[in-house]
Amino acid sequence: MSRDTATPENTMPEIETDIALVEEILLPWQSALMADFLGYRNHVYRMLHFCFALHDCQGDDRDKFIIAACHHDLGIWPEGVVDYLPPSIALAKYYLDQKGQNEWQEEICLMIDMHHKIRAFKDPKYPLVEVFRQADLVDVSLGKIRKGIPKSYVNAVREAFPNAGFHKRLGELAWEQFKKHPLNPAPMMKW
Repeated sequence: MSRDTATPENTMPEIETDIALVEEILLPWQSALMADFLGYRNHVYRMLHFCFALHDCQGDDRDKFIIAACHHDLGIWPEGVVDYLPPSIALAKYYLDQKGQNEWQEEICLMIDMHHKIRAFKDPKYPLVEVFRQADLVDVSLGKIRKGIPKSYVNAVREAFPNAGFHKRLGELAWEQFKKHPLNPAPMMKW
């Protein structure tokens, strides 16, 4: 269930600095991400806290958000590309297959595939996709866009999980993409 667009500060979720499933999924990727590991890990944690602030997680929703968040940009590193949605989706599918959670595959893959969609994702069957898209937008905008999350909460999450060069790295990758493919500078964006 989604929260109201303007959520009172006293109903914000507690900031969790160590989520076991996040650590379990990301730890094997530490060497592949090298210097970008902390920045990516913190981006995942920020996104998750914004998901939890936007959506009252019931049942499996929390784990779905965690699995999607851990994998959503991960395809950048092993593939070394800005067109990272297909490899990120493949990594999430592999993870879900290994964990026997294939029934979540369609929803989690949509969360990853649509997280840079410009317009709202409107499929009532998968409401988590739009929450995930909004949470990423809150983080990518550095909290300038908050989607009703109190500024104080966004700032507290950003303080708990510093950027650690994540947005700078994305800028570098975008510049490299632009130089190679000036007519397709942002292949991960969807209308």
